[in-house]
Amino acid sequence: MAKILGIDTSNYTTSVAVVKDGEILYDARKLLNVEQGQRGLRQSDALFQHVKNLPDLLNSPFTKGIDAVCVSTRPRPVEGSYMPVFKAGESIASSIAYTSGVPIYKTSHQEGHLEGACRSINFSYKEFIAVHMSGGTTEILKVSKDNDYSVEIIGGTKDISIGQFIDRIGVAMGLSFPAGKDIDELAIKPCDTNLRIPSKVDGFYFNFSGQETLGLKYIEEGYNKEEIAKAVMICISKTLEKVFNNLLKTNELPILLVGGVASSIFLKCYFKEKYKDIIFFSDNKYASDNAAGCAFIGLEKYKR
Repeated sequence: MAKILGIDTSNYTTSVAVVKDGEILYDARKLLNVEQGQRGLRQSDALFQHVKNLPDLLNSPFTKGIDAVCVSTRPRPVEGSYMPVFKAGESIASSIAYTSGVPIYKTSHQEGHLEGACRSINFSYKEFIAVHMSGGTTEILKVSKDNDYSVEIIGGTKDISIGQFIDRIGVAMGLSFPAGKDIDELAIKPCDTNLRIPSKVDGFYFNFSGQETLGLKYIEEGYNKEEIAKAVMICISKTLEKVFNNLLKTNELPILLVGGVASSIFLKCYFKEKYKDIIFFSDNKYASDNAAGCAFIGLEKYKR
């Protein structure tokens, strides 16, 4: 009955989780503070906030008596992948492992997303396509899992991510960062509008910087927030739909949507009946940044 501590320190969330066998005993997260009007944080500021947040999140009876620690130490499972923010989690995880006399396992933020998403909906496919959509990442991945994840980028954005597109438009409209939830809520409101932002797709790749420019132009022209939010989410939906259609021409693998954008109510409604039993969304709670995926990866490594 192994008890594993997971830690993830991403660009905008400090996360700690504890799992015991197949159950999540503890799941604590704290969003990093971004000042109103800003579109993100410098790595140094984010790292400082993680260092402040981690002691509070780790101060729980559930984090005592652990058998191992698993921590995300880099964004992606490839050589050279690096961001300073992950040093906060790696440092404290190493200290906990040393003082507790337990093993430490290292993984990537992306693998944590994949594991958390798979566990959240009992998604047991060993080979699949993952669409990782978050504040700084939009990648189409061919994934296989034996003991560990093997991840190959086969598509994605050529410029800004879906999350950046949403956040930049949202902040320009006066919304708080990150703006995903507010944009989503505005987009699902009844709104009779023909305002559109065209989508551009080339195979499994696409762009959003030109779409951002058009969205900012609509703001300057005085269109209301509901119209612009709906135009943004329709643009994203149409882009993904074209990519999905292209994917299904060349393979029959299921498609799993992970990352914070995968919690969008608008996207789920848009795709609800279009690709039944082909496209799967992570459970909302584990679409966004979390440490449960890291903890489950640690559990699997511990059992080997």
